Amino acid sequence: MEIIENKIRIKLCGLTRPCDMEAVNELRPDYIGFVFTKKSSRYVSPEQAAGLRKLLCPGVSAVGVFVNEEIGRIAALLAAGVIDIVQLHGAEDESYISRLREHRDCPVIKAFRVDGEEDIEKARASTADYVLLDAGNGGTGTAFDRKLLVRMDRPYFLAGGLEADTVGELVKRWRPYGVDVSSGIETEGVKDAEKMQRFVEAVRNV
Repeated sequence: MEIIENKIRIKLCGLTRPCDMEAVNELRPDYIGFVFTKKSSRYVSPEQAAGLRKLLCPGVSAVGVFVNEEIGRIAALLAAGVIDIVQLHGAEDESYISRLREHRDCPVIKAFRVDGEEDIEKARASTADYVLLDAGNGGTGTAFDRKLLVRMDRPYFLAGGLEADTVGELVKRWRPYGVDVSSGIETEGVKDAEKMQRFVEAVRNV
């Protein structure tokens, strides 16, 4: 039981191709992410995501990543079984989260851009099931000042600038609930199966 409680969850985000799903099925992370914001280079349409989801092995949860999306569209993806969890990366407030839960009872991850202590305080106060701490708007591969994490007293996903060579030391030091990676497992803008494997192994070896 102690090993399970101390486990660092792994989320591999921004999957777009069937070969990405093949790699995921070999590695068995806890979560994978589909990005539904059209401004992202990792955008997948609902139809593409549905096809990819069918390739996903049981036991891995699919997270839908949204930016200020209409709640009805999110609810439709949840109802269709394309995603299991919602991750909000925009200006969604507490009212938005409440209205989303009225439509569908599902776990919610709220992402916070961390520029200073006030952002940590906002994350601490969020009613989302989980919070994610990132730099920029997500998926940029940049990191925020990790020293701010000393003020974090609730489970959180750590994101921003994570890669296989550094993630091990970070999770040893900060013990987040989970880690979320996208650009750190890519080569020339697409997912790299070798980098995915190295990242997962680095976290699990902790």
